[in-house]
Amino acid sequence: MSIPHIFLWLTACIWGFAFVAQSTAMDDIGPHTFNAVRFLLATLSLIPLLLLFKTSQAYDFKKLLICGTSAGTLIFCGFTFQQMGLLYTTAGNAGFITSMYIIFVPLVGLLFKQKIDRLAWVGIGVALVGFYTLTVGPNLSINKGDALELVGTLFWTSHVLFIGYLSRSLPALPLSIMQFAVATVLATLTAFIFEAPTIAGIDAAWWPLVYAGVASSGIAFTLQTLGQRKVIPSTTALILSMEAVFAVIGGWLFMGELLTSQALFGCGLIFTGMIVSQWPRNKAKLTSAEQQPL
Repeated sequence: MSIPHIFLWLTACIWGFAFVAQSTAMDDIGPHTFNAVRFLLATLSLIPLLLLFKTSQAYDFKKLLICGTSAGTLIFCGFTFQQMGLLYTTAGNAGFITSMYIIFVPLVGLLFKQKIDRLAWVGIGVALVGFYTLTVGPNLSINKGDALELVGTLFWTSHVLFIGYLSRSLPALPLSIMQFAVATVLATLTAFIFEAPTIAGIDAAWWPLVYAGVASSGIAFTLQTLGQRKVIPSTTALILSMEAVFAVIGGWLFMGELLTSQALFGCGLIFTGMIVSQWPRNKAKLTSAEQQPL
């Protein structure tokens, strides 16, 4: 295994374990307060990378501001539903449902006349059956937390497509910093409207906040960037989809979460579907599902 591959595996691991940090932090602070602080830390952790990854790509700052605001709003919405969902569901469930954006991206891409090959259709079908098995209970009911995670995934899907489009004309790092800064403002306003943030609460949740804000953003962004330089997109997508598996492992190791046999079967189908849909094939057949969020 090459160094770039290891970087991508570490990225998937960091992102997966972030669901544990997000869940445990809410023993001390509310979901909106958590997001406000994590976004602030993410913004600050990415700024030094401007010196490490200097961009030579010329861009219009006004366009960066407008697009960064739009992307930041999508990130804010995605994380808001994800974080609120963790109040009612497990880290493992949240990880697998969030990873469904890999399946939803090509489906939405159909609206923009993007083609999906047969192998991807098979993977999408298997993953959707797995999602039904994992989340839908008796009388076609769905857990509140899983439903919130699904809504969040729809925002992640929009974000992936939006970033995929913007990546052609805007450098990744300034765009990431801008979107996290916008998300910080939105989450902070939301926290003060719906919650009562306190320094004591933030201090009690400090380590989960540092992990989610710095490790899951600044460090993971760096590793992802370094890894993607040398690894083809389809392989990158396959490795990063392991985020869901690491979320389950983290929930089991650190929170004592156990999945029922039905939930394990559903997770297995979702994972199989993601693998099948992203399996490397001819470059001309690759779809936008291989794009990853920043």
